[in-house]
Amino acid sequence: MTLKPKIVALCGGVGGAKLALGLSRILPPEHLTIIVNTGDDFTHLGLHVSPDIDTVVYTLAGLSNQEQGWGLEGETWHFMQSLERIGGETWFRLGDADLAMHVERTRRLAAGETLTAITQDLAARLGIGPVILPMSDASVRTILHTDEGILPFQDYFVRRRTEPSVERIEIAGAAEAAPAPAVQAALDDPALGLVIICPSNPWLSVLPILETGDMRARLAALRCPVVAVTPVIAGAAVKGPTARLMAQLGLEVSAVSVARFYAGLADGFLLDEQDRDLAREIVALGMAVATAPTLMTDLESRVALARAALEFAWGLDS
Repeated sequence: MTLKPKIVALCGGVGGAKLALGLSRILPPEHLTIIVNTGDDFTHLGLHVSPDIDTVVYTLAGLSNQEQGWGLEGETWHFMQSLERIGGETWFRLGDADLAMHVERTRRLAAGETLTAITQDLAARLGIGPVILPMSDASVRTILHTDEGILPFQDYFVRRRTEPSVERIEIAGAAEAAPAPAVQAALDDPALGLVIICPSNPWLSVLPILETGDMRARLAALRCPVVAVTPVIAGAAVKGPTARLMAQLGLEVSAVSVARFYAGLADGFLLDEQDRDLAREIVALGMAVATAPTLMTDLESRVALARAALEFAWGLDS
């Protein structure tokens, strides 16, 4: 594979972090920028929690819980046990070691630093080479309109375990926000050769990025290829509530529905090899299609998928 210029990856939580890790093992660190969803961010126990950022940071630092895909390996829970004894809120669990990230982020935000500056510094201190950026330094929040009323994302996702039926998704504050200056610089970089949309939940993890300020227009105007990787394989979601959410929104649980979400934005769509019979429908949406094994079960498969995505994209650019 011939090495090409700089690459930007749009990323949510666990699935996106897996592909970001694969990319980081192939590319020189200065060639990779990872733009992460912050629509899941919220304040809990007085702390600013950035779940998707932390998942990406811990994954690339080699610190994440391998079984869960999020959190820290070897985490302990003495703080939560003590909090429960005195009647505190324990529905969102913060591990003892993980607390350090939230405390330090909150302290530095209160001191006037941007989320971008804090994220870059913490990632560097953990030995991460690629640039990790929050999508915005402004507050953008994912809100779910459900059959049980309006729920902030973490209330829907963690407290209620995605049980309410979703009727509509709102990205609050997105229109007024702007992509972080470093995000804008990455997309404006003349050396940018490719944007990869990682296999994160399109509606819960990627939509907040696309809706932030003029982000969608910026991506649509790029002269380099934009390639999306499917998070749906053989009519099932790899991780999380994607399939249930799609059904609730009246969408067929299929990679074709994901491709429709990215139509007009992505030049290429990477299907799982089990869904190769769907290629013609996706080509009709105006995208080139390639197939590859997209289920990432270990480091080897993450690197292999990253390599397949890059080779597909470079072919579009040739």
